[in-house]
Amino acid sequence: MRQFTILAHDTRRILSLVILLASAALGVVAQPRFVPDTDIKKVGEVAFQMPRKFSIGFTNKGDKPLLIQEVKASCGCLDVLYPQAPIAAGARGEITLTFDAKLLGTFYKELEVRTNASDEPKYIGIQGSVVTEIQDFSDEFPFDLGGVRLETNTIEFEDVSLGDKPTAELRVLNTDRTAYRPELMHLPPYLTAECEPKDIPAGKIGTIRLTLDSEKLSQLGLSQTSIYLSRYLGDKIGDENEILVSAILLPSFTEMTDDELANAPELTISESTVNMEIKSGKKAISHIVTLTNTGQRDLHIQQVQVFNKALSVSIPDRTIRPGKSTRLKVSVTASYLSKSKGRMRVLLVTDAPKQAKQYINVEVNS
Repeated sequence: MRQFTILAHDTRRILSLVILLASAALGVVAQPRFVPDTDIKKVGEVAFQMPRKFSIGFTNKGDKPLLIQEVKASCGCLDVLYPQAPIAAGARGEITLTFDAKLLGTFYKELEVRTNASDEPKYIGIQGSVVTEIQDFSDEFPFDLGGVRLETNTIEFEDVSLGDKPTAELRVLNTDRTAYRPELMHLPPYLTAECEPKDIPAGKIGTIRLTLDSEKLSQLGLSQTSIYLSRYLGDKIGDENEILVSAILLPSFTEMTDDELANAPELTISESTVNMEIKSGKKAISHIVTLTNTGQRDLHIQQVQVFNKALSVSIPDRTIRPGKSTRLKVSVTASYLSKSKGRMRVLLVTDAPKQAKQYINVEVNS
């Protein structure tokens, strides 16, 4: 009898330990995770007394929404803007910085980023050099079109609501010996562009300001188009001067009642980042992501879209009942990997107020 009592007591202790460890493990998994694109942002040469704007991207690689609570710069020379709304699991965000460049010389500054992912802040360095005349433009303007260099060849309008008219800036460096007038070809009806100045002097920088008219977008979710920067009179379109523009139009939930919001559908995905490996000789690979409705009403997947031609998706059910799941198949075509622009990610647009937009990032190793 005594032996049985001891064994029962030990069994209870073991079960308690197992439950404790399982709870701890779940607690670790069910957390947001702030992962910046880099720990040190190298901005290269910055022109003296010419304020420079740049951004630091980050991804929430956790399983819960990420909230940026505070971002402090180590110097008053940096003006900081950061997202105020929570970043969904798997989604990306940007911290935007404006550097005043009032002092000559090399510099190293730090950002202290506090989030709900950890009690400890994350530190990101900013490194560069303020000079009277820029000699090397490769860091600031990495895309060389021949006589013209671009800061980026992708423009993204994220989280657009119907009626919004957001703007984005594309900086252009004229490396030619004569003045240059930028012209954009193949602008869709929902985009307009203005350049300041209209004629960029030799060796100077101009800004093309793109404005998106959301009311002219044809559908919810992702709209992608290619526009082309003309480098000279009679220039033709091609991969070299292509600029990829994407816009994400989200549904509105402003007219929902408190009761409807409390009983709304809710999307849970099995993984927000998919790691895939293409082995030699393989033409395509696939991976299954499980989508579950953990809310109170039917969940409707309104759009399933990809940002890169190398990606394709299929889903058997776009309506998921409460407590039920469906399987999203994500495929990668090897031959397109090196030929297409755009991020390797899948966009889901749903009628779940908390997950109107959900990303699945795809990382491919070969």
